[in-house]
Amino acid sequence: MPIIKSAIKRMKQTIKRRERNVTIKKDIKNAHKAFVASPSAAAASKAQSELDKAVKKGLIKKNTAARRKATIAKTAKVAGVKPATAAKKTAAAKPAAKKPVAAKAAPKKASAAKPAAAKKAPAKKPAAKKTTK
Repeated sequence: MPIIKSAIKRMKQTIKRRERNVTIKKDIKNAHKAFVASPSAAAASKAQSELDKAVKKGLIKKNTAARRKATIAKTAKVAGVKPATAAKKTAAAKPAAKKPVAAKAAPKKASAAKPAAAKKAPAKKPAAKKTTK
């Protein structure tokens, strides 16, 4: 057992991290086993989602997750499972958020009409530093 205060804290942190990592890895394994037992679009999605979460948390590397997801996709294709269609927000739902192009051009013309004298004055030079002997 550590005696130094910082080592005690480090040990507590390590225990917490290990428990969290073990839980995430078990979730990945259980999701993969569920998919292999009965291949379905929902199970494949769940397994891939668990892998993405692990990458996001830094538990496994990106290419490891990509390799495992490719294996899941290959297994799903062989089993005849079609990928689940995600209900994504389409670009057609956001046309009201876009501003018309004509509205952007109007302010440019107004700024060009300003006289040249209205431009910002040049910045002042910093004062010279005094040297001490």
